[in-house]
Amino acid sequence: MSNEEGKCPAGASWHGAKMDFSEAMSYGDYLGLEQILNAQHPRSPNHNEMLFIIQHQTSELWLKLMLHEMQAVRTNLRANELAPAFKMLARVARIMDQLVHAWDVLATMTPPEYTAIRPFLGASSGFQSYQYRELEFILGNKNASLLSVLDTAPDAHAILARELHAPSVYDEAVLLLARSGFHIAPERLNADWTLPTAHDDSVKAAWLDVYQDPSRHWALYELAEKLVDLETAFRFWRFRHVTTVERIIGFKTGTGGTAGVSYLRKMLDVVLFPELFSLRTAL
Repeated sequence: MSNEEGKCPAGASWHGAKMDFSEAMSYGDYLGLEQILNAQHPRSPNHNEMLFIIQHQTSELWLKLMLHEMQAVRTNLRANELAPAFKMLARVARIMDQLVHAWDVLATMTPPEYTAIRPFLGASSGFQSYQYRELEFILGNKNASLLSVLDTAPDAHAILARELHAPSVYDEAVLLLARSGFHIAPERLNADWTLPTAHDDSVKAAWLDVYQDPSRHWALYELAEKLVDLETAFRFWRFRHVTTVERIIGFKTGTGGTAGVSYLRKMLDVVLFPELFSLRTAL
């Protein structure tokens, strides 16, 4: 083709960049961009629905990465490989920071704009996100009754059921304390993994020993602080969620049937790693 037609001649390049991908993998090929960029299907005629869809799709991608990291954290804790676990925990906390700021974008949607698209959402709701529920489970906030929302999605149900019966990352940290010579009550070591994390005095005493002599127990001390960083970031994420929802829909019932803001506020009271926060009063 000629330059007059606005096309690059055969063999042309731009500052050395490869231009012909007829026989090579391109950026779009590697990332699967055709599938990703064509995965948005607004159901309403309203301009603002695209924001709503992309906000939630990108959140699910970040959730996928957090689960990838947290599963590896658990594996490393079981193997007493703490250094890589620290890096992964720090990464997950930073991902949560990204999700906190993502709410700033959704908050540009005003109540009338959301009202225009809400009828088209049906009963779909973030409450049904199996990845979010899986993340809560791997962090120790277990609730077997929540699997029923996935009865019509057998693959997701199986993933969540498997996570329900597995020790959480915090359970693995407690088992690591025991392997490190700290006394942990037998009932805590043999806990029912399907139940949410409950405060245990022997775990608090062990962490207290770590904090009172950090130089002697530096790796465990660093693990504890990484877990505190993680839960702090998770709390910010939850708080930003509830404030954004209140800003947009007030106290209306959620599309998934929950009490909306009232339900989300209750979730702010959930403590994932209870002994790591309660010990601070004793120091």
